[in-house]
Amino acid sequence: MPSVAIHRITVALDGSPYADHALTFAIDLSKRYTAALSILAVAPMVPLYLSSTEPWAPTEMPEGELRFYRGLVDGAVARARAEGLSDVSGVCLEGHVVDEIVAFLEAHPADLLVLGSRGLSAAKRLLLGSISDAVSHHVGCPVLIVRGLPPGVPPPGATTASVG
Repeated sequence: MPSVAIHRITVALDGSPYADHALTFAIDLSKRYTAALSILAVAPMVPLYLSSTEPWAPTEMPEGELRFYRGLVDGAVARARAEGLSDVSGVCLEGHVVDEIVAFLEAHPADLLVLGSRGLSAAKRLLLGSISDAVSHHVGCPVLIVRGLPPGVPPPGATTASVG
């Protein structure tokens, strides 16, 4: 049976614990396969709805938002290097998240894309949309969707109750 060759891995981050868990997987896989790692974050462009003649226009991204996503990338690159990876690059883009991830992979092909998943139900995915689901249908490489969180990491918004 032929072996799988993975030379380039891309991981997309959004600042959630799910994306952080995906980064852990991507770093581990990059070490196992001695693969280059590209770390990508997309600052989402929020459309401004105007009138019926112009359905929407992109808004200017607040500098604080851009700093947040650039910080995500810088921190992830530093973490990957601290864990022993030397072939690591990071990029922060602005725009529609799915479109930007797909365009990045078209310009910088990868052997594997790693994404986190919030584990939305089918109903919530239908109403809210799912980045991982949409991306997985539009990229030309295998996609690893890392579901759930590591043991002991509470989901966002969870409160810890004290026993006593």
